[in-house]
Amino acid sequence: MTAPAPFGPLQFQLVLLRRMADHQPDLVEDARHELSASLADMREANRRWQAMLRAPRGRGALRRYRSVLGEPESSVRRTVGDLECDALLWPLPLWPDLRFEVMAGPGGAVWNEWLVRAPGTAGPELRTAADLRPWSCTVDEVARAFAPARPMEGSAPTRWALAFTDPAGNRPRVAEFTWGLFQRLLPGGA
Repeated sequence: MTAPAPFGPLQFQLVLLRRMADHQPDLVEDARHELSASLADMREANRRWQAMLRAPRGRGALRRYRSVLGEPESSVRRTVGDLECDALLWPLPLWPDLRFEVMAGPGGAVWNEWLVRAPGTAGPELRTAADLRPWSCTVDEVARAFAPARPMEGSAPTRWALAFTDPAGNRPRVAEFTWGLFQRLLPGGA
């Protein structure tokens, strides 16, 4: 019996893509080809990731990310309300202008995990909802551009949504994100 191939950044990117395929199958297909991965590779990466998440004696979430992605490119101490946490950032080849961020609290408890803009890189200029393009911006960028945006619960653990008013036409809209990356725009009542 042969040992399974190591689970590393390539497989992790396939896990991110698996959830994004629900909203952007064409972009996921292009990205999968860019990674030279098959549909079977993507399914297997997701199966292995889910097994790691559910393992009875598995690593803690922060240790799991370090074992899969290696040491972070950077780590920054942040204050969120009254609590301090560490923001750890890893590069991913599919999204060179983004970083995978894990927010870890005391004892290494993971509070949040998603894609953010890489330090020193500029995101798109967002003036109206028409400027939102799939995979072009992050939760934080949309929240800042359309303040006061209201966070909403997503349809899955790796999904987020923001309700905001589009300055063009003063219409309510909802931006949906997977792993922190913009996926689609819905009417505000959706």
